[in-house]
Amino acid sequence: MLQKALQLLEESVKAAIAQPQPPHNDNGRPVLESFTTSIDGSVDGPAWLAERQQFPKLFWMNREKSEWIAGIGEADRIEITETGPNERSFTLLEEALKLKNPHARYVGGFCFNNRQQQDHIWHGFSSALFILPLISLEHRDGKTSMTCSVWLKPEDDRKQALEQLLQTLASLRSEQAVKTPAIPGRTRTAYSPDRAQWIERCETILRKFDEGGLDKVILARQTELSFSGKVPAIRFLLDYPYPENAAYRFYFEPIEGHAFVSFTPERLYRRDGDLLQTEALAGTVTKEKVKADDHTASKLLLASEKDVREHRFVKDTIYRELQPVCSEIDMQEEVGVLQLNRLAHLYARCRARLRPEFRNDSTVLRQLHPTPAVGGVPREEAMELILSVEPFCRGWYAAPVGWLSRDAAEFAVGIRSALIFEDKVYLYSGAGLVRGSDPESEWEEVDQKIGDILAITRQGR
Repeated sequence: MLQKALQLLEESVKAAIAQPQPPHNDNGRPVLESFTTSIDGSVDGPAWLAERQQFPKLFWMNREKSEWIAGIGEADRIEITETGPNERSFTLLEEALKLKNPHARYVGGFCFNNRQQQDHIWHGFSSALFILPLISLEHRDGKTSMTCSVWLKPEDDRKQALEQLLQTLASLRSEQAVKTPAIPGRTRTAYSPDRAQWIERCETILRKFDEGGLDKVILARQTELSFSGKVPAIRFLLDYPYPENAAYRFYFEPIEGHAFVSFTPERLYRRDGDLLQTEALAGTVTKEKVKADDHTASKLLLASEKDVREHRFVKDTIYRELQPVCSEIDMQEEVGVLQLNRLAHLYARCRARLRPEFRNDSTVLRQLHPTPAVGGVPREEAMELILSVEPFCRGWYAAPVGWLSRDAAEFAVGIRSALIFEDKVYLYSGAGLVRGSDPESEWEEVDQKIGDILAITRQGR
């Protein structure tokens, strides 16, 4: 089935080589030439990625599992390496998109806080990096297709570029599938901060609440796992143990062996033209700890004054942040519960319509990131406190990750995540501290949040 698709793409590229230069390249700007063929039947995107030898590799699937993209290679990229406020990265991204094909879909993400000095373990992940795959499988609207693309600058030799694309397609048809090895044995586990430091930092933040001026702060933890050999990053995408979970799946491997993966339940937003969908997700109950099924977990959450208060901070902040840029805001009044396999969260949907002058992703990113569910309330004060108390670099953890084109985008919040780097895996998760939080309970909550990814490292043993 996939071999047939590759053959059809080869034929399309050959036909394009035989044609003269398209007239729309006369304006002196780069152009995108894409070739697409439909695929009958179901395709396993992660398995296809795992069998390929080309990099970068990327994968994104929405929470409803109705839309996904798997990509290899690079036709084009948007990369921002400047440091400083995130707002600058968002603006530069928007300016770069204006020069791109409006239908091209780029997959990637941002740093959580671009003012933070980036650690060496994040060296493959720029302030912002978005890639248009050279070859991709895409599933949407119930249909699956394969696409190959070439991004032509005015000075490029079109025929040469297309012939190179043709060679890549031919090599894919003839190459043997790569078998992915198992994850080697784990040799060491370390925490940053460790348990004692965590409790000390939580108590510092709780005292800040008593002093006034802060309502909520998200404190995160880095769990460093060491292994007896190089870790095959793609295993984390292949072996996710709870496929029915209501979670986005994001995988980004810009350099071989250096990947970021997130199984996040939290949507930052979906934008279609001027229509915006976002949500308030905050407040957590651990089902195993309280020995609760879905129904009991919902009752416990909705009856928890602390969790309802934490969720209200998020809900109110999102509504307030959207008011300057939206003409209509419909925030769900009744709070619901999002059920996951280990956890449950309070949840409220929001739909809005962007004003014409704010119909772009730079505006939405600036207004919504970081949400109170990963930063805090008030935003700026919480971000300063996070910088001063967290002993590690967040990198892309808790940042916007997803895809965007000129007229549409969907971003998730990159929580419940891991960075795979050679023989190390760094797990990231956090807990929302409000007045009345218990540091020991919050440590245990972080353990539960990383449980799904941690389980992958134990499979087959």
